[in-house]
Amino acid sequence: MSTATMAQRILIIEDEPDIIEVLKYNLEKNHYQVLTAESGEAGLAAARESLPDLVLLDLMLPGMDGLEVCRKLREDPRTRDLLVIMLTAKGTEADIVVGLTLGADDYIVKPFSTSELMARIKAVLRRVEPREGESAGETLKAGAITIDMARHEARIEGKAIELTLSEFKLLSFLVKKKGRVFTRDHLLDAVVGPDVFVTARNIDVHVAALRKKLGKYGGYIVTVRGVGYRFEEV
Repeated sequence: MSTATMAQRILIIEDEPDIIEVLKYNLEKNHYQVLTAESGEAGLAAARESLPDLVLLDLMLPGMDGLEVCRKLREDPRTRDLLVIMLTAKGTEADIVVGLTLGADDYIVKPFSTSELMARIKAVLRRVEPREGESAGETLKAGAITIDMARHEARIEGKAIELTLSEFKLLSFLVKKKGRVFTRDHLLDAVVGPDVFVTARNIDVHVAALRKKLGKYGGYIVTVRGVGYRFEEV
């Protein structure tokens, strides 16, 4: 069964009525259930109440902007695992890095085509599905780091650490394949899928955030200059 036929719920947080109308029409045409909010405050409340499968979040909102909404979503245990795609007219690398650092799962620059939007949505939603050959009940270990795939939880010295979905997938992949070197493009395909239109810079941002959260074990993620990264207990 395809992702869209499961009637997954998507929350649109956008203050432009015309854009809301276009997004809503195309999402419903693709069999998604759609919720809408026209301000950051209303969107945050709607996300907490409905717990949608994915949030389409505009950055330029009146009052509370999209970055603050994303920050609050990630701080709240109820909403920290929600999938978030940011929509914005700001397309510089610095803007993208900020959005990803705050925990966005993807970033689409306006204007965008309907086909691109639908491809991004489907690709992001697929991240929560087990990949072929991946055991949902598997437990991975690397020194003091333990990853429970069934509970979607990572622990260091027995203490749980808060990771975004992309960070969790990246850590799980590297630990499972520890000792092997992977290019940024390979990691992008493994973590977010080949259908997502992002740059290798995204992986650098996720690695930097992950190293920080791993604390003294952040050095386990080794940079291989000119190639990419590997996980190694050092």
